[in-house]
Amino acid sequence: MDTHQYLEMFIDESKEHLQSCSKHLLNLERNPKDLGIVNEIFRSAHTLKGMSATMGYEDIADLTHMMENVLDAIRNAKIHVSTEILDVVFHAVDYLEEMVMDIASGGTGKKDVRELVESLNRIEVGGATVESAASATVAVKEDYNQKAGLRFDQYEMTVINQSLEQGFTTFEVTVQLRVDCLLKAARVFMVFEIFEKLGEIIKTEPDVQYLENEEFGEMFSIALISTEDADTLRSKVMSVSEVENVIVVPVTDDYLINDNQAREVEVSKVSKVTESIAQEVNTLPESVAQSGKREGTVQSGNKTIRVNIDRLDILMNLFEELVIDRGRLQSIAGDLHNPELTETVERMTRVSGDLQNIILNMRMIPVETVFNRFPKMVRQLARDLDKKIMLEIVGAETELDRTVIDEIGDPLVHLIRNALDHGIESPSERIAKGKPEEGTVTLRAYHSGNHVFIELEDDGAGVNRQRVLAKAISNGIVMEETANSMTDRQVAELILSSGFSTAEKISDVSGRGVGLDVVKNTIESLGGYISIKSIENEGSLFQVQLPLTLSIISVMLVELDCEVYAIPLSSIIETAIIQKTDIMNAHNQKVIDFRGSIVPLVNLKEIFEMPKQNDISGRFQSVVIVRKGERLAGLVVDSFIGQQEIVLKSLGNYLQNVFAISGATILGNGQVALIVDCNALIK
Repeated sequence: MDTHQYLEMFIDESKEHLQSCSKHLLNLERNPKDLGIVNEIFRSAHTLKGMSATMGYEDIADLTHMMENVLDAIRNAKIHVSTEILDVVFHAVDYLEEMVMDIASGGTGKKDVRELVESLNRIEVGGATVESAASATVAVKEDYNQKAGLRFDQYEMTVINQSLEQGFTTFEVTVQLRVDCLLKAARVFMVFEIFEKLGEIIKTEPDVQYLENEEFGEMFSIALISTEDADTLRSKVMSVSEVENVIVVPVTDDYLINDNQAREVEVSKVSKVTESIAQEVNTLPESVAQSGKREGTVQSGNKTIRVNIDRLDILMNLFEELVIDRGRLQSIAGDLHNPELTETVERMTRVSGDLQNIILNMRMIPVETVFNRFPKMVRQLARDLDKKIMLEIVGAETELDRTVIDEIGDPLVHLIRNALDHGIESPSERIAKGKPEEGTVTLRAYHSGNHVFIELEDDGAGVNRQRVLAKAISNGIVMEETANSMTDRQVAELILSSGFSTAEKISDVSGRGVGLDVVKNTIESLGGYISIKSIENEGSLFQVQLPLTLSIISVMLVELDCEVYAIPLSSIIETAIIQKTDIMNAHNQKVIDFRGSIVPLVNLKEIFEMPKQNDISGRFQSVVIVRKGERLAGLVVDSFIGQQEIVLKSLGNYLQNVFAISGATILGNGQVALIVDCNALIK
């Protein structure tokens, strides 16, 4: 079988199953007696094993098989959950993740796992394994089907009776697929294709829509009217690959049960079966509620499908061109003053605005995709540092543009490692300070306006003011004379300086000179900023502000001589027209008094080296007040044009390092406007 066409689906689903394993292993460590969690892990591992075997990745299949043995022994009380056992299972999940990522990057997925397999073997599995929860569910359902039969309504019973009178036979065919069947819907289609040639299908259990969406276990039943005999039907279906077993039962008067009879006669039997299933597993594997969590399944009547992100990027690029043409049409309509054209453009603007919101929402991804990898990382780092740390995640459903999601993962890793190494104290130190020996790190995300805020808060030691200042002075970051006048917030934000580290020794966690300046630079490159609030011996709060999207942004258009520039609204505090007599000089820098704060002025004409012209602007000056973190600056411009939504375009490979310019856009009149990078100006 050519499995290459299923490779992308295999990779996506493997990642989901491994993420589920990691999540439930962490829950199992906190609740070692909850066997329901073990069943969930077993189910994910079992599915991954079957998928891997089908795709030909035997190393992954073998390793997951060894994991299954350990999990099976746990749920049969042959071994008890311990940190040492979970360490080995976590290690196995790490190996599996590496192998899947290798396959995703074009590799073979092979890895030397002999040592890990031996570690799993050393764990006393103890005797034969029992059937999995999924198999137990299948057995119960098979028992129910054999005893109760398919339920037929009055119309279906009439059809069956008439077919019997005309010499046809109605069969109930129960098909059992292999547990490791990869594409169940495809097997169902193949079975249906055979039956449609041999007779007429009048009923399925479960319904066709659930079969198409693979919302069932390993078994499904079909009522077929045919002239063929039972042996022929069975042999035909058994020829389909990955079919484990086929049971063909003729439907007779004694066997025929309608809905009303079933409700009266079988109610107690169904209750017992349901109770048995509930005891084996928390939820049926084929339940709509469980399956609806995956993409490509039906949930609450709404259909979702997997879409390649490259297609969304192409759609976004095409829409960006549409936004540019929309601006052009608005400009033409304004010049011509044609009522019909103006009305049409206004309608187009409204429709394209709705389309823009839909496309942007399609690109939005929950930050959960990034947050999910942190609990396992925190567990391992806490063990390496010999600390007790609890990670709490709040607001994981908050959505961000996928371009921001792709970039924010590494900065958050740096922040979490910093919190664990420098923030949270050792258990003995915490007890001495009157704190619980287990430290708490909270990672939260939430929307506010057109921004997403991600906060990392810990209840650790906070920033040691004297220690940070001493390091900053020795590194030449601040002068000793100004150190004492700095606020606690300013001192805390010194740790964002390049190469700054207070680690006393080099370790795998910190002390290598790659500090939080990497975090700061990455966040600022995304159009966001980071701030720190810390209280010594109480804890620290790192707050990251990010834009919702980076593709279409709102800007203030300004004019310098005859050229138009765009300043992102996310950076603007206020626009102002000031008298030139209010401009002062301080340390060879022009400044103004803005609401009690001294704000330096930045002349954009000088920054962009524009030719000097005679000053004819009079006694007033237009200024745009912008912010980067807690720092402000006033950008001197000739005039304000107005606010507009623009499409951010890259300057290309040859113009990547142009100072204070982050990109360009095409205006409605066809003119190119450069976008000012306020973060680069305020340094």
